Amino acid sequence: MSGVTGCTFVANDGIEGWPLIGWLCKINNTIFVSRENRASVGNQVADLRAAMTGDQPVTIFPEGTTHDGSGLLPFKPSLFAALVPPPPGMLVQPVYLSYGRHTQRVAWVGDEKVTENFWRLLSYLRPITATLHFLDPFDPAHYPDRKAISAEVRERIGIAMEGGGHGRRHV
Repeated sequence: MSGVTGCTFVANDGIEGWPLIGWLCKINNTIFVSRENRASVGNQVADLRAAMTGDQPVTIFPEGTTHDGSGLLPFKPSLFAALVPPPPGMLVQPVYLSYGRHTQRVAWVGDEKVTENFWRLLSYLRPITATLHFLDPFDPAHYPDRKAISAEVRERIGIAMEGGGHGRRHV
């Protein structure tokens, strides 16, 4: 995703110490957040807001976890607080990532260890196709709070995943 859009990501701070993946995250300016430290959410939102006003687009994975890719999990709206109020001219671009027939191969389900998933993917010798679905952007200023912004993103992605999305560009 970063290779196509130039974006950086928001990721769990535990990833920062992973071999290779942590290093790749660091050179891509990943914004690390702590899920466990609820007291630091305000600082994390401030860091995210500062990053959003920079030169690199920021991607949030609002499910906040990995799963089998069979549908959408509930979204965690806390980081959407960085959009209330939104920086001037800021739009939200919902995107969903699809692996098609490769979904089960790349799925990372809860109890699987990082190293197992990593080596399983590296050992697969054939290309794995990923499709980015860019949905119509919207102005977060038209929504009263982080929960409403999160709900709008989730609704748009859900509709697009069911085949009813409009304004999609595939990359």
